[in-house]
Amino acid sequence: MKKIGVLGAGTWGMALARMLCNAGNEVIVWSALGAEIDDLTKNRQHPKLPEMVIPDALQFTKSIEEVCTGKDILLFAVPSVFVRSTSATARPYIPDGQVIVDVAKGIEADTLMTMSEVIRSELEKEDGKTRVPRDVKIVALSGPTHAEEVATDLPTTIVSACGDMATAEMIQDVFMGTPDNRTCLRVYTNTDVKGVELCGALKNIIALAAGVSTGLGYGDNARAALITRGLAEIVRLGMKMGCIEQTFYGLAGVGDLIVTATSRHSRNNRAGFLIGQGTAPDEAVRKVGMVVEGINAIPAAVRLAQEYDVEMPIVSFMDDVVRHGKDPGEAVVQLMGRRKKSELPAGAGTHYFARILSESIQ
Repeated sequence: MKKIGVLGAGTWGMALARMLCNAGNEVIVWSALGAEIDDLTKNRQHPKLPEMVIPDALQFTKSIEEVCTGKDILLFAVPSVFVRSTSATARPYIPDGQVIVDVAKGIEADTLMTMSEVIRSELEKEDGKTRVPRDVKIVALSGPTHAEEVATDLPTTIVSACGDMATAEMIQDVFMGTPDNRTCLRVYTNTDVKGVELCGALKNIIALAAGVSTGLGYGDNARAALITRGLAEIVRLGMKMGCIEQTFYGLAGVGDLIVTATSRHSRNNRAGFLIGQGTAPDEAVRKVGMVVEGINAIPAAVRLAQEYDVEMPIVSFMDDVVRHGKDPGEAVVQLMGRRKKSELPAGAGTHYFARILSESIQ
């Protein structure tokens, strides 16, 4: 049994809190929204997860000190835009040696930091200044995981990414453990934290584009093209940033991209659909009723593409539509009419693809 504090009472935080509690852990959930905690405490039901049964043993608190103090694991489950402010608020109560699991997917627009980097940088501040690095172990937990399915124990897979393999494996054990040995969440480990986090942030933009495509009335052909060429963009950037290629063809990469770009549960897909039908981006987010991380990730993705000199036409397409008001249909015409090119990288041959296939199936 582990003592686990969950920071954030959104759908994903609550789905994981319920699962961890049912597995026999002592779990307490905090939210910055007092009314949200009051409602969850009183009604024992999440308004966006009506089929989820909140166990009686799951606790709630309005005190960030209480949720952080004396815990084996802290689970950060707030939207990416609130990760820094939440880390700053929690800083006084987080001891050295703390294991932190982050499930937010994003890249900070002004610093270009991933979420684990944001948490670490904020915890290392003292009186607004950077101090000696703290001994905290941060795991990025990411993959094709809709809260709606985990909340009802449907089979799901995810990746525990940490530079320290022992910590990654500890989180693997905790999140796969159930009293009856009936595991609904299968966890894989990975040491490529940057690659896993990059996948989690950028796939949301491609899913947004897939939704726009559907909203415009396009079919499966266009969606398949966006998923495939979107993955190519993510891989190009990731390789320039020093990530491991296999990460992008795993659960955190192509797995998460597929589910986010095709599922009815995907808020990014839904927001894109509304935008494709002519709804303004801000209004689309309001109608979805939840944070649309793909929209938040666009500014950072554009800057990273420029900084690393990587061609990312789908990201540019979404930037034009979402941030610069371009008509989606007109943007598609330009996207389809770009210069001709080969699908194969320069110099690729039989030996190149034999190596890629061999490495992918190991």
